[in-house]
Amino acid sequence: MQIQIDVAMEYDLSGDLLACLAFEVARTSAQTVFYETLSFPNATLTRVAGEAGVGQRLWAGLQMPRMSVRYCAQAEITPDATALETLYSTPRHALPGEVLSFLRPSRYCQSDMFIGFVARRFGHLQGGAKVAAIRDWVHTEMDYVPGTSDATTTVIDTFAARAGVCRDYAHMVCALVRAADIPARYCSVYGIGVQPPDFHAVAQVWLDGRWHNVDATGMCHPDEVAVISVGRDACDVAFMETSDPAGFIYQNVNVMRI
Repeated sequence: MQIQIDVAMEYDLSGDLLACLAFEVARTSAQTVFYETLSFPNATLTRVAGEAGVGQRLWAGLQMPRMSVRYCAQAEITPDATALETLYSTPRHALPGEVLSFLRPSRYCQSDMFIGFVARRFGHLQGGAKVAAIRDWVHTEMDYVPGTSDATTTVIDTFAARAGVCRDYAHMVCALVRAADIPARYCSVYGIGVQPPDFHAVAQVWLDGRWHNVDATGMCHPDEVAVISVGRDACDVAFMETSDPAGFIYQNVNVMRI
């Protein structure tokens, strides 16, 4: 499947006029970038590798406060035809070293607080069947309500409120899956059908020797997302980080099937 991505944003920066951004489609074994253009006037750009070697971060040093960005890309996503329920999990001692950090609690995903809950609620299941049940539980138990969470909201808050946005759904899946002793990571993506159109978040789980997308919001099919970056939770994959306040002017994200 091929998708087209069009991103335009404007912000006013302050202080050192330096921003770290992550919005370009990653090149992975499951997705190929055919075409991309980037317009970033009045900025000096430097690229560095993203977390876990997925995608790139873009350091932008601006010559003036106004940051104007236009990014367009076309990418092909390789379908993952395997049913999640049929996949097996890997024992902790047999996991690759680069996957181990995604078993551990993180700033927004205090997975160690949910070990007992996961054992009681999902302990009768194994591997992908357990992950699928967790995905379905999060989808059913939570309400998608914009404005109910902010940058300080952790998965403990979300578990109590049972409401949030894609960020919170992904954190909930990551925390519960890690509590089941299965690696899970937070993934920033472009997704078809996201409402309102914006950067989207899903979880990725390590099953059967590789990563698989899981979207508990139900907005996107796992095969209809283009990965941007991954990390332990949202603090690792923000589309923009600045040391000083940035003023929002305009942002538009458009993703469509070709």
